[in-house]
Amino acid sequence: MEAVYSFTPGDAPVLVTLPHAGQLLPAGLANRMTAHGATLPDTDWYMETLYAFAQDLGIGVLRANYSRYVVDLNRGADDGILYPGRPSTGLVPHLTFSGLPIYQDDQIPGEQEVAERTSLFWKPYHARIEQELARLKDKWGWAILWDGHSIASKIPRLFEGVLPDLNFGTNMGASCASELAQALVAQAGTLPHYTHVLDGRFKGGYTTRHYGRPDQHIHAVQLELAQTTYLENENDPWPLNTSKTEILKQALAQFLKCALAFRP
Repeated sequence: MEAVYSFTPGDAPVLVTLPHAGQLLPAGLANRMTAHGATLPDTDWYMETLYAFAQDLGIGVLRANYSRYVVDLNRGADDGILYPGRPSTGLVPHLTFSGLPIYQDDQIPGEQEVAERTSLFWKPYHARIEQELARLKDKWGWAILWDGHSIASKIPRLFEGVLPDLNFGTNMGASCASELAQALVAQAGTLPHYTHVLDGRFKGGYTTRHYGRPDQHIHAVQLELAQTTYLENENDPWPLNTSKTEILKQALAQFLKCALAFRP
């Protein structure tokens, strides 16, 4: 089995996590999936490209290598509900965001398989997060977790209308200091070509909610990007738009510089 994650450490007090960037599947899993499911349509495409500059800022990056369809690293191991009243995408998803089946008939993973996947993929990834945040806090006295995501701008099953370009999530202010959140929103306001929202449809998943503990000097922010900000279109094979990508990378760099400038 290939490594569960790729990790490039940094010395700055910020850690970028990319839980849905992976596209690997365990041996034999693709044969159990539908043709549509096997294209992995809900992948956070090109996250490692968008955040490639982070190393130049001294920021560590933790990237999941396996698909979110294997196990969703931004859900709790107990598969608790994150957004009451909304469709739950699940710790081990059975349906795509659009509601189509991921698995062929009679191939949906059972409880034992879910537990095995959680042990093999979920636990090592989160153990690394805990270890790195502890190291950064020990070095600096504080740490910031930046959870990087992207999603199609229109998914009627999950949200109404068109998603804003930049969706900052802080669990309604519970996962990070208000000064940090407001600095990010202010920076977003200088970018007239992007729309933005704080704690809108996406308020942060398990990672943001679990690790964000401002009272313990660990702050967490999720940024969900609408994929129209960097793709040519949001259809298979999800082609990258080079000019859009370069503009977006500059914006992301400014956001992470805001995080680097933060002092608790």
